[in-house]
Amino acid sequence: MTTAALFGAALVGVSTMTSDAGAASRTQLNELGPEGERLAGRIGLWNLTETIWKSPGAEPEISTGLVAERFMMGSVLQEIIRPADDTLRRDVKRTDLLTFNRVAGQWQYVSFDTRDPVGLMPAWSRNAGDGISLDLDFYPIAAWSDGGSGGILLRMRQVTKFDGPDTDTKDQYFTVADGSGSEWLGHRYSFKRRP
Repeated sequence: MTTAALFGAALVGVSTMTSDAGAASRTQLNELGPEGERLAGRIGLWNLTETIWKSPGAEPEISTGLVAERFMMGSVLQEIIRPADDTLRRDVKRTDLLTFNRVAGQWQYVSFDTRDPVGLMPAWSRNAGDGISLDLDFYPIAAWSDGGSGGILLRMRQVTKFDGPDTDTKDQYFTVADGSGSEWLGHRYSFKRRP
């Protein structure tokens, strides 16, 4: 079968799927859906403990005094990490956006951390997940190497666990592009909802 014939068959399959009378409308697909409803349940102000392991086997560095402020923008959950007393958001440390794309059937995410020169960090899930945890794979990240003469390339994945209605954990795992394939837990965000 030629490439053109294969492509044509794929288009026919897609047009058949999209012409189904039971298909959701654009408006319906932009509504929250069950995944978005779960996200909406995470809005509010959360106390945050941040733990960093700079390399495999390193001693943990623990930060407290931060909060995560979460709110919905349509079907997107935005999270802003800031000092607890910075209610005007003048010293934001990190922000991220998370949504479930109901057309693609996957989670989509992007974050920006003002503390590290890594730029925007986009990530995607491979599937819809189980509602209890969410596994995201990031686009490879070029990170600055402290004490080095240049940057390093990292692979990163993030596992978010919804431990209950008032606690979440985000674990970020890193793999340096050095040929070893060794992954380590490098960053943990532990959230507890404020009363």
